[in-house]
Amino acid sequence: MTTDSTPSEQPPLWRQLQACGAVIAAIRAGQSGTAAFEAVESALRPGVQALGYQVLRSLGRGEALRRHLAKRTPPPAADALLCTALALAWDRDQAPFEPFTLVDQAVEAAKRNAGTRAQASFINACLRRFLRERDELVAATDSEPVAHWNHPRWWIERLKRDHPRDWQRILQANNVQAPMTLRVNLLQTGVGPYRQALEQLAGVESKPVGDCGLQLARAKPVRQLPGYDQGEFSVQDAAAQLAAPLLLDGLAWPDATPLRVLDACAAPGGKTAHLIERAGERPIEVTALEIDGKRSGRIEENLRRLRLAGKAQVKVADAGRPQEWWDKRPFDAILLDAPCTASGIVRRHPDVRWLRRESDIEQLAVEQASLLAALWPLVRPGGRLLYCTCSVFRMEGAHQIDAFLAHNKDGRLMASPGHLLPQIGRNAGAVPENPLGDHDGFFYALLEKRPD
Repeated sequence: MTTDSTPSEQPPLWRQLQACGAVIAAIRAGQSGTAAFEAVESALRPGVQALGYQVLRSLGRGEALRRHLAKRTPPPAADALLCTALALAWDRDQAPFEPFTLVDQAVEAAKRNAGTRAQASFINACLRRFLRERDELVAATDSEPVAHWNHPRWWIERLKRDHPRDWQRILQANNVQAPMTLRVNLLQTGVGPYRQALEQLAGVESKPVGDCGLQLARAKPVRQLPGYDQGEFSVQDAAAQLAAPLLLDGLAWPDATPLRVLDACAAPGGKTAHLIERAGERPIEVTALEIDGKRSGRIEENLRRLRLAGKAQVKVADAGRPQEWWDKRPFDAILLDAPCTASGIVRRHPDVRWLRRESDIEQLAVEQASLLAALWPLVRPGGRLLYCTCSVFRMEGAHQIDAFLAHNKDGRLMASPGHLLPQIGRNAGAVPENPLGDHDGFFYALLEKRPD
């Protein structure tokens, strides 16, 4: 019997599907998944995000099935709800609920929304037909690349050109949920002690990755992990953890003055913090730039939690306009984590593949080249600039650096990973002595300015 003290039940599935359809419609209209999920009421958000991520990883299949079921595309809200249901129901092994339950609740969601009520009967007819003919319909869409790989056609074709031997592996990895990886703050604790605390206090097993990372066997809400408020760790992908050691390790440290380091596109501050942590007891002067004032605040928040407040000078400024913020003193090292398509972190942000347009790559490549040109003069002779993007597209990586070196004869490419492709399991292409386990796609190029 239900009493006043009984915890409230989870929201009904129809409400979650209704909200999930609204998220998909918003993403199709150009809104980021982050913003779309944040707009969902808090009581619904966890369930809607879980369903939404699954939908986004199967949206190509859902849309292909809808095209077989309906001669005309229904209005946006109804189409988003219908494709949501199809994306969730098409694979028996992966469906989060029984297919009949999903169909019933999707129709209920349509009936209870003024924006889809007029199409409720149409949605019902399409989904009932899908239940009757599922095997035939799925087989009919198997040969469609967008349905099979759940990526836009242009994305698939570009990967074929950029990575002819690895394109299938990249697409497969993109459709698998990414692991939760931590970077242990070595100024606060050690990898061994924190790993032990994870198991004893949170019941979570982990494995070491990189120099200071731990990859969790299962994800857990970050605030439920030991040491969060004490700044003992950050959540950071294993490939992203390469930035600080690549830039700082082996760099000659000044004897009397701090090493001057610039993090040019710093929000939310993970790499800024890692630079400080990596320096350890050695003196370092870090400037963290971020063009967006609100995102700049995230840098300050993260530094405070990690007990690093005051260790970096955070500025709201455009890295591409140094005349507005630079004090004319050259930097020993610059980290340029440039704006990019985010094509390497699709596992964590499955909306990216549906948001991006192929024309975005060229536009972002122009911005990346402009930032490289603006920041290179700020590096002292003998200093370094680390260019990185979380992209697997060569125009944002290898091609960008080839063009830079062709026009800057004072630059030398040092040993660096180049394109790191998203991995499931141990990455054979990573730095051999530093296996990264599962990780996102990244590009790294370490550039040294030749001494005068």
